[in-house]
Amino acid sequence: MSENKNISSISEDIGNQTTIYRTRWKNDNFLKLTKNLVEIGKNFYSRGWVLGTSGNFSAVTSREPLCLAITSKGSDKGRLTPAQFLEIDGVGNVVRNGDGRDEQQPSAEASLHLAVIRCTNADAVLHTHSIWSTVLSDMHASRGGIVLEGYEMLKGLDGVGTHQHKEYLPILENSQDMIELAQRVSATLQEYNGIHGFLLRGHGLYTWGVSLEEAIHNVEILEFLMEVLVRSAQARGSAVSL
Repeated sequence: MSENKNISSISEDIGNQTTIYRTRWKNDNFLKLTKNLVEIGKNFYSRGWVLGTSGNFSAVTSREPLCLAITSKGSDKGRLTPAQFLEIDGVGNVVRNGDGRDEQQPSAEASLHLAVIRCTNADAVLHTHSIWSTVLSDMHASRGGIVLEGYEMLKGLDGVGTHQHKEYLPILENSQDMIELAQRVSATLQEYNGIHGFLLRGHGLYTWGVSLEEAIHNVEILEFLMEVLVRSAQARGSAVSL
């Protein structure tokens, strides 16, 4: 009897210790990711991609169960601190508040981040509000998307090996109904498997990556190419050609 109790006690200790290690790893991962996202906010703000309180960022902290670190609602991305991040679960419930209080809420677009992560298996989602994405998404809305092709910069996107690649950026009508919009995002990602981003009309760019580094590269490349399109049209002196 005593031997069985000892075995049970040892098993319980091991289980508790495993839980402690997992919790500690998760905590460390959350802190590391939020510090990286803070720097991304400063970088993107300096480039004019997330002015004011625009844009939102997220990164996966856990797969089983699914949890994300995400920017809080109304946060200034150029002045972010780790305390302005929350951790949400796979249905958008807050499981941790970065500042330890309950006042903060996750970005209103958290459901879009969850939709992207589920459809693409991404580990990070970055959303920007640049002039270029705003202009192009509005002017090309009737076409349903824009095609980026013929540029060497395209080779920086994962899986692209030639400047002749045609990268399609779907344009979705913007909405304040995030449940409905998340459903359209999911349908778009299933229809256009392998794309690296999409645009919300008059709103901005969403892109992602299997790592934060890849997501950053995608933002830089797609923002560069959208700026090229707008500036090229301006140089030709014809806004109609946009």
